[in-house]
This record gives sequence, C-alpha cells and structure tokens, in this order.
Amino acid sequence: VVLGTKPRSVRSAFSPIYRAAEVMEVWKASKPFVTGSLSGSLATICVQPIDMVKVRIQIGGAEGGSTNPIEVTRKLLQEDGLTGMYRGLSAGLTRQVFYTGARLGLYDLFTDAAKVPGEKMPFWKTTVCALSAGGLAAVVGNPADLSLIRMQSDSMLPVAERRNYRGVGHAFTSIVRDEGVSGLFKGAVPTATRAMALNFGMLGFNTMAKDTLADLGCQKGGAAQVFGASAIAGFFASFFSLPFDYVKTQVQKMKPDPVTGEVPFKGPIDCAMKQIKIGGVTRLWTGFPTYYVRIAPHAMITLIAQENVKKMWSSMGL
Repeated sequence: VVLGTKPRSVRSAFSPIYRAAEVMEVWKASKPFVTGSLSGSLATICVQPIDMVKVRIQIGGAEGGSTNPIEVTRKLLQEDGLTGMYRGLSAGLTRQVFYTGARLGLYDLFTDAAKVPGEKMPFWKTTVCALSAGGLAAVVGNPADLSLIRMQSDSMLPVAERRNYRGVGHAFTSIVRDEGVSGLFKGAVPTATRAMALNFGMLGFNTMAKDTLADLGCQKGGAAQVFGASAIAGFFASFFSLPFDYVKTQVQKMKPDPVTGEVPFKGPIDCAMKQIKIGGVTRLWTGFPTYYVRIAPHAMITLIAQENVKKMWSSMGL
C-alpha cells in the first residue's frame, strides 16, 4: 500500500459515502443559482403578458406610435391573439435560468463573503455586491435577452423584414449565422448597465428594507417583512432601471436601413442622446406605469419565491 493512500478495498467500501459528499459539495455551490433560476422563472411566467405590452409601448413610443397600455394590449390581442401575449416565453425562461440565476446566486455569494460576523452590513457593501452581481449576470444572459426582445417585436416589422424566429434555439443559431457569435452580445453594454441599476434597486433596497422593517418590529422572515421589503424593492428597481431598459430595447431591436445600410444609433449613448433630444430626459421613462406593473410584481414574486424556495431546501435538509 502506498503511504498516504487508502487501500482499494477501503475506498470501494466507502465510495458511496465519498460520492454522496461530492454531490453535496456540488449542490452547496450550485444551490444559490438553482434557487435564483426557479424564482425568476416562476415570476416570468406570471408577468410575461405585461412584459410583452411593455416592449411594444417602448418600441411604439420611439416610432411615434401609441404608448397607451390599454390600446397596445387591444391591438396585440387583435393581431396575435392570446398566445401572442406569451411570444418569446422560451427566450424569457432561458434568460431567467442564466440571468436571474446568476444575479441572485452571485449576490448571495458576494454578500456572504462581505459579511462581518456580528455586524450589520453597511449599505455601500450591499450596493457593491448588487452592482457586481447584476453586471456579470447580464453578460451571461444577454443572448437570451436579445432573442426575447426580437421575438416580442418581430410582428411590428414589415413582413419582408421579419426574422420569424421559431424559438430561442432558432434565434441563437440565426443570430450566429447572420451576425457572428459577437451578434449574441449586441446591446450587452446597456443590458449590463440596466441590470446593475435593477439589481441595485431590487436587491440593495430589499436588504435595506428588510433590516429597517426588522428594526421597526417586523418578525424576521415573516410575511410582513418579506412582502413589505419586496414591494419597496420593486419600486426602486423600476425607477432606477427604466432609462437603461428603454435604451437597451431600442439598441437591440434596431435593423440597418434597407437602402443606406446604416443603423439608427451608433451605440447606447448615441441612442440615449437622440431620444433626449426628441422628447427630453423624461422620454427615457416612457411607459413607466406599465414598466412598474411589470417590474414590481416580477421583483416581488422573485424575492418572495426565493425566500420560500430557501425554506423548502431547509425543510428537505438540503
């Protein structure tokens, strides 16, 4: 027997234990990301129709169309039926698996690493953790986000210019074929910036609100604390992220002019400047009521689902 190694018979006898320990290590590392993916996917299924209307309002507003959510919804149902409200759901769920799984998972990992035992985490640390997690996750989820925007806005294009993606897989392969691998990351800068703003508002203020509500007497982990903090976080997530979301939508859905070959914007900053020139800085908050109705419930459902999924893991001993 070589010194420092266990005999083969001993290793064989204990191999199920070793394998179980290895599986638990893998689960421990992946649990925050699985929790985030499940929470985000549940929220997306609930709010996908609102997201569809939100995208149509942003595109219609930029092109001089209606920004009335009732009128946009009525037109969407007339043209595409009820199933049209869930156009791009496959891309939306794919995005949640990668993007929300990463941003919630990374946020938990970053905050755990930044905590000092016995001390309340200062807001600046929470902010750094939220911004970092949001930016990194957005890059991972950009291909699915790009596909989602294009699938949701496709029927607004002239028939000859439509991409006609059949699903998220077809969207990925078509983008790579027509625009190269780098095409999957079109709009990555505004997407990452928007995600950082969203994460700051959603996770940063959720943590702060939880601490504040606990100081005011709300039971930690109780329904009042979880629901109240998620509602506060939903508002700030909407307010801080909408300008970036508006620019991201314009950049990701743009197509070259069929005659000149030029694109409407040179980049996200050029897009923002042109939009402000047309309608003032408030133009970047076009469709805020619909955006809030989409983002706030999504944030609340995600955060509440995350709390309950964590409790479920604990009850299962995982």
